[in-house]
Amino acid sequence: MSTIALNIAKVGTRIREAAQAAGRSPESVGLLAVSKTQPAAAVREAFAAGLRDVGENYLQEALDKQAELTDLPLTWHFIGPIQSNKTRPIAEHFDWVHSVDRLKVAERLSAQRPAGRAPLNVCLQVNLSGEASKSGCEPDALAELARCVATLPNLRLRGLMAIPAPTDDPAEQHAAFARLRQLRDGLGLPLDTLSMGMSQDLEAAIAEGATWVRIGTALFGARDYGARP
Repeated sequence: MSTIALNIAKVGTRIREAAQAAGRSPESVGLLAVSKTQPAAAVREAFAAGLRDVGENYLQEALDKQAELTDLPLTWHFIGPIQSNKTRPIAEHFDWVHSVDRLKVAERLSAQRPAGRAPLNVCLQVNLSGEASKSGCEPDALAELARCVATLPNLRLRGLMAIPAPTDDPAEQHAAFARLRQLRDGLGLPLDTLSMGMSQDLEAAIAEGATWVRIGTALFGARDYGARP
C-alpha cells in the first residue's frame, strides 16, 4: 500500500471513530483532500486509493492539475480566497466553492456559470476569529449575505465554511465549530453543509456537525511551498 493510500485509510478511521463517538453516521462526513502544492501525480494516487473530492486554494495550480487529470471523474472544490477578476475560471471549472465571502463575488460566479452546467455549490466563509489576515464574512453581516446569495440563479447555497484560529485546546476547538453550526442553523435557510475541520482538529469539527473536513497534511505530508507554480 502506498503512503498516500495508507494515510487515507488512517484518516478514514479517524473520521469513522469521531462520527461514531458523536452518534453520527460516518457517511455524513465527506473527506476533502486539500492538494495545494502537491503534484497531479499525488492526486492520481489518492484517486486510486478511493478519494474523489479534491480541494484547491490556488487557481492556476488547480487549472494545471485539472488539465493533467481530465481522465479522472474527480469533484473539484475551490477553497481559497477569491479575487473578483478570477471568478470566471472558478465558475467554469469547479463543482463547489467553499470561500464566498462577499456578494460581488457570488454575483459574478452566478453570472459566469456556463449554461447547461448544474448550479455551482457554494459555502459562505465566515471569519469567526476576527483576524485581519483571514478572509471571510463577519458574523454580523452573514444573514444579509446569505439571503442575497440564496436568490442567485446559478448558485446553490449549501452552508458555511470557516478556518478558526489554530489551537490545541479541544474546548476552544469545539467552541469555534459549535459557533459556525449555530450561525448556520440561525439563518433559517435549508442548508446542509458545514465545511470545517482540518488535520489537527477534525475530531472536534465532526463532533460539532462538520459535513466536509478539509485534510491536506495528514494525507499528503508536509507541503513544499517552494514547489508552487
